[in-house]
Amino acid sequence: MRKGQNPAKSVNTVAKPERITVALLNYIPFLTGFYREALDVLKVSLSSMNNAAGLPFDLLVFDNGSCEEVRDYLITEKAAGRIQYLLLSGKNLGKGGAWNIIFAGAPGEIISYTDSDVLFYPTWLSRSVELLESFPKVGMVTGRPFRTNPDLYRSTLEWAKSTVDAKLESGQFIPWETFWEFNRSLGQEEDANRAQYASSQDWRIIYKGLTAFIGASHWQFTAYKSVLQQFLPFEMDKPMGQVRKLDERLNESGLLRLMVSDPLTMNLSNSIDYVRGKIPVVKQRSHVPLFKRLIEFPPVKKSLLAIHDQIFKWFYT
Repeated sequence: MRKGQNPAKSVNTVAKPERITVALLNYIPFLTGFYREALDVLKVSLSSMNNAAGLPFDLLVFDNGSCEEVRDYLITEKAAGRIQYLLLSGKNLGKGGAWNIIFAGAPGEIISYTDSDVLFYPTWLSRSVELLESFPKVGMVTGRPFRTNPDLYRSTLEWAKSTVDAKLESGQFIPWETFWEFNRSLGQEEDANRAQYASSQDWRIIYKGLTAFIGASHWQFTAYKSVLQQFLPFEMDKPMGQVRKLDERLNESGLLRLMVSDPLTMNLSNSIDYVRGKIPVVKQRSHVPLFKRLIEFPPVKKSLLAIHDQIFKWFYT
C-alpha cells in the first residue's frame, strides 16, 4: 500500500532543454600507450567548448565504455553541472552504435556533434548555426575549413552552380599554414601535403552575405536533429573506419555540406602538445635518427602497427 503521496505531484513546472545539444562521444579504454594523454585532451576539449561558444547549449556526453578513471571524471563533471546529460555505456558500441542513441535521443532541435579530441575557439557554435539556418537544405556544418574528398560534396557544388543567388569561387583560399596545421595533427608528412596543397583547390560560396567553404566532416559538425534522424540506424560492423557513411548519405540525399570560413575548431588527436605550443616540426630526412628512419620504413611500420593492433584486440575486444 502506498504511504503518502509522491511529492513530485506538487511540482508545476519542469526544465526545458536548450534548443542546441552539443553531443560529445568519448572512448578512452585505458590511460597508457596511445591513450596516455587522452583524459587531458578530453578536459581541454570540454573546457574550450564553453569558452564563448556564442549560443547557449546543453552538453550531452556519451561515453563508449571508457576506463574507471575517465568515468569518474565525467561523473564529477556531471555533478558539478558542467554536463547536462551523461550516458555511460558498459561496452563499446562503436561510433555507429553511439550515433544511433545520440541522434535519436538528444533533446535539442539542433545537434552539434564532436569527437572528444576537438579544441574549440570563441563563436564556434554561433558561426556554425548561422550557416545552418541561412543556407537551404543543409546537411551539416563543420567549424573549420579544410580540404575534403570532392566525391562527398558533389551535391553542394551542383547546388552552388545552379543557384543564382549563390556566388561560387574556386582557388587557394585556405592559407597553407591553416591547411598544414590541421593535416599535421593527423600525423601526415609535410612534403606530401605541400604537393597535395599545390594540386588541389578550395570551393567557396558567398550566399546572403555569408561565406562558406564547400565540404564538411563527421569528426565535428552541426546539423538539425530531424535531418540526422533520416539516416538512422547506422549499422557498422567496425567501431571505426566506416564513419564516412554519414558524409556519403548526406551527399547522396542532395543536402549541403558546408564549413565556416576560418578555423574555429582544431583536431588535438591524442596529445595536448598543440595547446602547449609544442607541435613538432617535421625534420629533413638527413637529421632523422637511424632508429626513427627504420621504424618509419613502410614495411617495418606496417608490421609494427599490425602487431599493435592485434595486441589491442586481444585485450580490449
